[in-house]
Amino acid sequence: TFQINYMYFRYFMWNFAGKQNDKQGNLDPFDGNWISGISWLDSFRLGPQKNLYDDAKNNKGRNTYYMLPLFLGVLGALFLYQQDKKRFWVLLVFFLFTGLALKVYLNERVFEPRERDYALVGSFYVFAMCIGIGVVAFAESIKKYVSLRVAAPLSIILCLLAVPVLMGSQNWDDHDRSNRYTAQSTAKAYLDSIDEDKDAMIFTIGDNDTFALWYAQEIEGYRTDVRSINTQLLATDWYIDQLKRKTYESTPIPSQLTHKQYAYGTRDYIKFEAIIDSVRWELGDFMDWVASDNPRTRYKHLLQQYEVDISQIPEGTQNLVYFPTNKIRVPVNKENVLESGVVNPEDADLIVDYIDIDLPTSGLYKNRIMMLDILRNNDWKRPIYFTGGSYEEDEYIWMKEYLQLDGLVYKLVPIKTPENPRNPYQMGRIDSERMYKIVKKWDWGNANSPDIYHDPETRKNSISFRSNMSRLAAQLVNENQSEKAIEILDLAMEKMPLDYFGYYSLLTPIAATYYSAGSTEKGGELAIQLATKFAEKLAYYELFNTSDQQLYAETILVDVERYRAIVDLAVDSNDIAVAPTLITDFIDNTRKFAPLYSAYDYYTPMEAYVSVLFGAEMPESGRLLYDAIAQVYQNRLALFSQVPNEELQYYKESIAIEISGYQNLLENYQGLEPNLERVSEANATFRKAIAPYTAD
Repeated sequence: TFQINYMYFRYFMWNFAGKQNDKQGNLDPFDGNWISGISWLDSFRLGPQKNLYDDAKNNKGRNTYYMLPLFLGVLGALFLYQQDKKRFWVLLVFFLFTGLALKVYLNERVFEPRERDYALVGSFYVFAMCIGIGVVAFAESIKKYVSLRVAAPLSIILCLLAVPVLMGSQNWDDHDRSNRYTAQSTAKAYLDSIDEDKDAMIFTIGDNDTFALWYAQEIEGYRTDVRSINTQLLATDWYIDQLKRKTYESTPIPSQLTHKQYAYGTRDYIKFEAIIDSVRWELGDFMDWVASDNPRTRYKHLLQQYEVDISQIPEGTQNLVYFPTNKIRVPVNKENVLESGVVNPEDADLIVDYIDIDLPTSGLYKNRIMMLDILRNNDWKRPIYFTGGSYEEDEYIWMKEYLQLDGLVYKLVPIKTPENPRNPYQMGRIDSERMYKIVKKWDWGNANSPDIYHDPETRKNSISFRSNMSRLAAQLVNENQSEKAIEILDLAMEKMPLDYFGYYSLLTPIAATYYSAGSTEKGGELAIQLATKFAEKLAYYELFNTSDQQLYAETILVDVERYRAIVDLAVDSNDIAVAPTLITDFIDNTRKFAPLYSAYDYYTPMEAYVSVLFGAEMPESGRLLYDAIAQVYQNRLALFSQVPNEELQYYKESIAIEISGYQNLLENYQGLEPNLERVSEANATFRKAIAPYTAD
């Protein structure tokens, strides 16, 4: 059912009924679905459609055809069946085998890396033929009412308007690639992040980073001094052969393995066997072992040592290379490190003598062997970079703690930077002076133009740009260079405007850095913009009935918490001009979703808001919020009264935590509330709530 409905019928309807937006579907009614533009039908399937939030309404991938191409195609298919059954069955078989049958055969998993509609284009072509036949069918049907001379041109004109003209007008804005240079500018930004004329090498991972670099280098001849190495293709012998040849200004990769040692079927995989796993080999010794043709490096030798009957073991397994320890030491040639510019001379004291890495205890595929081969034979003579985009240890040769963020890329440096425990995705150290120069020289193309289509990949690329620029700005703030930090943040917001690039939650760090850099006005302005975006989405969710809200609670609560993070940021930054309004708006916009939480989880994170509201001379709002939070504590304490006395001792710690939380709330309120009568009432209520637990 999933294959037929979600992975075929949905794509089919995209093409002949309409498409909700350009985002990937997640089995919810918000993204990636088919729509028709017929309000009652779309509302029945996907929830309210009349009061969509701005981002949903204005998404250029939102295309509505009112099912006119679908109806005309069905009419054409029926007409063909009536006129020529043989041709109908031929087209039907073609349609089925390039559509539904293909889906059954592929049996794709849920949530592919990207939408797979392109694999079904054959069946869409067949249905497009039926649309053409439908024009003839329509002409035949109206001949009953008008003359043949009128029917032919009339049917052509009406069908042209109903299908190609309508579809062209709907699709033009999200299919027009003219005058868009975001892909080129991104590729050049990657290359410009790399030291020039150092014969550098960069390991790329997937299609989106590799193809962009290839275009810039091969078509535009840009930065051909850099050697791009795709880690997936590095498992193939023909690609390794290419890398071993000089290309433009880039010299061959440093490698000791010869073609016969990495040819197809040879060293495709080597296995770990813990023979001397307590011993740490130098990388050179490890590679010499892997490259050796000595029989003792083969699995057969190991099996014979243990007197295993190898007659039952496949020959391929017997010839497998194994390695006896996974503990490797990478020596650091400090002279080469400094000479190649991998590390600045002023940081020479930070260079370590060696780097210890632990390889997987399963084995290594050919691409990882080659990466280690390059690392060993390079001996720090040429800078090595990684495009990022993955957080797997092996993509960084198991040296994630020895990276330096330079622009969009990570440079391998022999300086240890421990993993950030609060955010393990923020890898590497930052040389702020170097990275500032890199960022300032980027050519952004026309990324901020309102006249281009910011497709999903363009928008997705902003994640790396914004994140890295935000990290640079934060580092500059830490180094008391706030003016430069604000300059970088301004550049990020100018070149990647909020409305064009989305990913609003990832802008929170930018607002936070504005605040920490002393630009409260800009931080507050961005916080208001972000809060407005989340408020619009929540207003839309409110239109759903209660059962649907519960069904999609995870999506709704994620947006509530992202909204809350913006409010918390303004509060923590003491933005007295913005925070009070954000607080009251947040409560108004999210209160209706409180039932999706526990009351405790919804209200207690707002305790700091009470002080802000009183400080902003909004005492009534502050009282209402205090009363709501106090009621949560009262209810929590009342629950413990239902516990049998003999079991109450097991909950003493939990009770103490709740009493302490309530007491802190009350003490804060006492210092804020000018009405002594209300303070007295609050104290009385507190004493009553805790009385059952303080009798002794």
